[in-house]
Amino acid sequence: MTVKELRQGLRRGMFIYPFIGIHLLAVVAMVAEFKMPEVEEFTDFAGVLNLLLFLPGEMFSGVFWAVTGAVCLFFMPLGGLALMGQEMEEGNHELLLMTPLSRWKVVRGKFLALWGLCLLTFSSLLPYLIARYLIGGLDVWRNIVMALTVVLFSGMVAAGAIGSSSFTRIPSRIGILILFMGSMLFSLGSVALSVGGVTKHAGVLFHFNVLPAAFCYIVLGLALARSRIRLVVHQYEVKPSWMIIGLLFFTPLVVLMTNFMTLFHAGGVGLITMGLVGWFADRSPKAPKGIQAPIANIPGAVPPPPGESPPPLPSGPGPVSEGENDGEGEK
Repeated sequence: MTVKELRQGLRRGMFIYPFIGIHLLAVVAMVAEFKMPEVEEFTDFAGVLNLLLFLPGEMFSGVFWAVTGAVCLFFMPLGGLALMGQEMEEGNHELLLMTPLSRWKVVRGKFLALWGLCLLTFSSLLPYLIARYLIGGLDVWRNIVMALTVVLFSGMVAAGAIGSSSFTRIPSRIGILILFMGSMLFSLGSVALSVGGVTKHAGVLFHFNVLPAAFCYIVLGLALARSRIRLVVHQYEVKPSWMIIGLLFFTPLVVLMTNFMTLFHAGGVGLITMGLVGWFADRSPKAPKGIQAPIANIPGAVPPPPGESPPPLPSGPGPVSEGENDGEGEK
């Protein structure tokens, strides 16, 4: 699944045009930074998943990272809004699930392909990073943090785009994507502000609380797409997609409660908990191993006595005797 999606994605316009455009913008950004007296200023909050480092302000990291963030964090991952829709509209997901592929493998393959395209585009910008380093006056740790932020946050947005693409209607996709992005940014911002306000810097405790946001929302995005391709839903069960949407609503509330209960020191525990809930929320119904398979509904078949296994089905027509042929061979 991953290889198939990568081969198709490398030929699509959602990869080719942004790939060319980001290099043109990177050249313009490098020229602008050459003319700037100071590219970036020191900050104590240079931590992973701190999106303020990409925005103009006190923590601004330069024009280059602003361009890289706009393309690799948002524009390219949002190309996943068209991935699951093709499988859902044409019914291909039913054929895929008849193969040894499970629901997790289907959505995971699409996610790895989309995330791989984003990382491939970002890795092509390494020569510009080396040129920026040779200019001088740059913080090495800060640039490493920015690179890790691009890697993790692009995966979060890609998972949300794939989950939103599993809905057939365009307004539904946009609404689910807005819900996912709002829930993700609110949870991430509340945890980062709480821990940052207590520690006054982006240290070990900051990263311990912020990094679980990547795990939580990657799982919730993929779980949403996985819930949409479930083939059998019983009447007494809650609709799987509504269950994951409910988790997107309640995750910020759980994070806020965890922040208050831990005195703003361990809000990431709530993110880990909700990520695990999303992982195990939609379980496929399976019968216990001790239960025998139902009897095939074949007309004229005699059911076996209680306690005995049904006879095996015939593999094909057996040999025909001369009396049963009735001259068909001669005809």
